[in-house]
Amino acid sequence: MLKFRLSVLVLTLVGLAATFLTGCSSTPADPTAAWAPEKIYSEARDEVNAGAWDRAAMLFDKLEGRAAGTPLAQQAQIEKAYAQYRATEKVQAIATLDRFLKLHPASPAVDYALYLKGLVNFNDNLGLFSFITKQDLSERDQKAAKDSFESFKELITRFPDSKYSPDARQRMTYIVNSLASYEVHVARYYYSKGAYVAAVNRAQLAITDYPGVPAIKEALEILIKSYDALGMQNLKADAQRVLDKNFPAPPTPVNQKTGSWWKFW
Repeated sequence: MLKFRLSVLVLTLVGLAATFLTGCSSTPADPTAAWAPEKIYSEARDEVNAGAWDRAAMLFDKLEGRAAGTPLAQQAQIEKAYAQYRATEKVQAIATLDRFLKLHPASPAVDYALYLKGLVNFNDNLGLFSFITKQDLSERDQKAAKDSFESFKELITRFPDSKYSPDARQRMTYIVNSLASYEVHVARYYYSKGAYVAAVNRAQLAITDYPGVPAIKEALEILIKSYDALGMQNLKADAQRVLDKNFPAPPTPVNQKTGSWWKFW
């Protein structure tokens, strides 16, 4: 009986080993296994030129490991981040860029890495057109826009003469204007719902955090209307004075005739 059990155990182990080997043999071979790093880079660039961003990112990833410790590996890493960005893999692109900035703080490509990090988080509409999806404006997350601003800010602070800095400055201006407009959108939303305290808070946030931008005029107007609805006449008067001082009404033209030219009475 013992001999029979041992035989069964041996047969079982042999079967498991055969299954394991069969599984291993079915694993697809890596076509880049015998490629030199330069060939991998050349193929990755071909995929970039063809717009095959996923394929390019995969090849740059292989090159980064294959050429570890060389300038080519740094190049592969930064180009992988761009391919991931174009493939809309934003989380992976940010992770790649953060790793690059940590591993290569003295690289001549640091300014580009910061610029690209800002681009990854840059969103042209910044959530201002959520009416398309009927999403409540108060639920929108502006973290990506603020992260984009911080990356551009670090770029122009550390590398003011970088060729990427002028564009970064323009994008920063756009972000500030858009974030202020977003806060005003939210304030307007709260006012329309009769949530006047919330409207006051968001309007004040726009005024405090983004002074001097065009959206502040509407923020003050919402503030005035909200204070009026709350019966806070003193605060309403204060907000009105600020509005009048910073956005004075255009002067009324003098000696302007009214009515049609042919009328004599």
